[in-house]
Amino acid sequence: MQYFVVMIDYGRRGREAIVDPEITRREVVARVASGEYRNISFIHEVADSSVEDVTADILAEATLPEVEADEIDLQAARLDHLRDLRKHTADQHGTLVSPGDPIRG
Repeated sequence: MQYFVVMIDYGRRGREAIVDPEITRREVVARVASGEYRNISFIHEVADSSVEDVTADILAEATLPEVEADEIDLQAARLDHLRDLRKHTADQHGTLVSPGDPIRG
Protein backbone atom coordinates (compact mmCIF):
# COMPACT_ATOMS: atom_id res chain seq x y z
CA MET A 1 0.00 0.00 0.00
CA GLN A 2 1.25 3.49 -0.86
CA TYR A 3 -0.01 6.83 0.44
CA PHE A 4 1.16 10.38 1.10
CA VAL A 5 1.30 12.34 4.35
CA VAL A 6 1.17 16.12 3.93
CA MET A 7 2.01 18.06 7.08
CA ILE A 8 0.57 21.58 7.13
CA ASP A 9 1.94 24.10 9.63
CA TYR A 10 -0.58 26.64 10.93
CA GLY A 11 1.90 28.43 13.18
CA ARG A 12 0.53 29.01 16.68
CA ARG A 13 -2.62 27.09 15.85
CA GLY A 14 -0.61 23.89 15.40
CA ARG A 15 -0.10 21.37 12.63
CA GLU A 16 -2.34 19.12 10.61
CA ALA A 17 -1.36 15.88 8.93
CA ILE A 18 -3.43 15.13 5.85
CA VAL A 19 -3.45 11.39 5.19
CA ASP A 20 -5.66 9.98 2.45
CA PRO A 21 -4.78 6.51 1.14
CA GLU A 22 -6.77 7.13 -2.04
CA ILE A 23 -4.92 10.27 -3.15
CA THR A 24 -2.23 9.83 -5.80
CA ARG A 25 1.03 11.68 -6.28
CA ARG A 26 -0.51 13.56 -9.20
CA GLU A 27 -3.34 14.77 -6.98
CA VAL A 28 -0.92 15.92 -4.27
CA VAL A 29 1.04 17.89 -6.89
CA ALA A 30 -2.20 19.40 -8.23
CA ARG A 31 -3.31 20.46 -4.74
CA VAL A 32 0.06 22.06 -4.01
CA ALA A 33 0.02 23.87 -7.36
CA SER A 34 -3.54 25.14 -6.83
CA GLY A 35 -2.68 26.53 -3.39
CA GLU A 36 -4.99 24.16 -1.53
CA TYR A 37 -1.97 22.93 0.43
CA ARG A 38 0.02 25.88 1.82
CA ASN A 39 2.64 26.23 4.56
CA ILE A 40 3.80 22.67 3.99
CA SER A 41 6.21 21.35 6.61
CA PHE A 42 6.88 18.11 4.76
CA ILE A 43 5.41 15.54 2.41
CA HIS A 44 6.20 11.89 3.07
CA GLU A 45 5.53 9.00 0.76
CA VAL A 46 4.76 5.82 2.68
CA ALA A 47 5.12 2.61 0.70
CA ASP A 48 4.88 -0.76 2.45
CA SER A 49 7.17 -0.33 5.47
CA SER A 50 9.37 2.51 4.20
CA VAL A 51 8.98 6.28 4.45
CA GLU A 52 10.58 8.72 2.03
CA ASP A 53 10.65 12.52 2.23
CA VAL A 54 9.44 13.74 -1.19
CA THR A 55 8.82 17.37 -0.22
CA ALA A 56 11.39 18.89 -2.58
CA ASP A 57 10.35 16.68 -5.50
CA ILE A 58 6.65 17.49 -5.18
CA LEU A 59 7.25 21.23 -4.69
CA ALA A 60 9.46 21.22 -7.80
CA GLU A 61 6.77 19.44 -9.82
CA ALA A 62 4.10 21.87 -8.60
CA THR A 63 5.92 25.06 -9.59
CA LEU A 64 4.85 26.81 -12.75
CA PRO A 65 7.36 26.85 -15.58
CA GLU A 66 9.26 30.09 -16.05
CA VAL A 67 8.54 31.81 -19.36
CA GLU A 68 11.51 33.66 -20.77
CA ALA A 69 10.84 37.19 -22.02
CA ASP A 70 12.24 36.38 -25.46
CA GLU A 71 9.62 33.63 -25.85
CA ILE A 72 6.79 36.14 -25.63
CA ASP A 73 5.83 37.78 -28.89
CA LEU A 74 5.66 41.37 -27.67
CA GLN A 75 4.93 42.85 -31.08
CA ALA A 76 1.89 40.60 -31.55
CA ALA A 77 0.65 41.46 -28.06
CA ARG A 78 1.04 45.19 -28.79
CA LEU A 79 -0.83 44.90 -32.09
CA ASP A 80 -3.63 42.91 -30.44
CA HIS A 81 -3.92 45.58 -27.76
CA LEU A 82 -4.08 48.41 -30.32
CA ARG A 83 -6.71 46.50 -32.34
CA ASP A 84 -8.82 46.03 -29.21
CA LEU A 85 -8.53 49.73 -28.33
CA ARG A 86 -9.66 50.76 -31.82
CA LYS A 87 -12.54 48.28 -31.72
CA HIS A 88 -13.81 49.47 -28.33
CA THR A 89 -13.40 53.14 -29.25
CA ALA A 90 -15.43 52.57 -32.42
CA ASP A 91 -18.13 50.72 -30.48
CA GLN A 92 -18.38 53.41 -27.77
CA HIS A 93 -18.88 56.18 -30.32
CA GLY A 94 -21.60 54.27 -32.12
CA THR A 95 -19.53 54.00 -35.26
CA LEU A 96 -20.82 51.34 -37.57
CA VAL A 97 -18.05 49.00 -38.52
CA SER A 98 -18.47 46.63 -41.43
CA PRO A 99 -17.86 42.89 -40.79
CA GLY A 100 -14.89 42.92 -43.19
CA ASP A 101 -13.18 45.79 -41.39
CA PRO A 102 -9.72 44.71 -40.19
CA ILE A 103 -10.29 46.09 -36.68
CA ARG A 104 -13.07 43.54 -36.19
CA GLY A 105 -11.06 40.55 -37.44
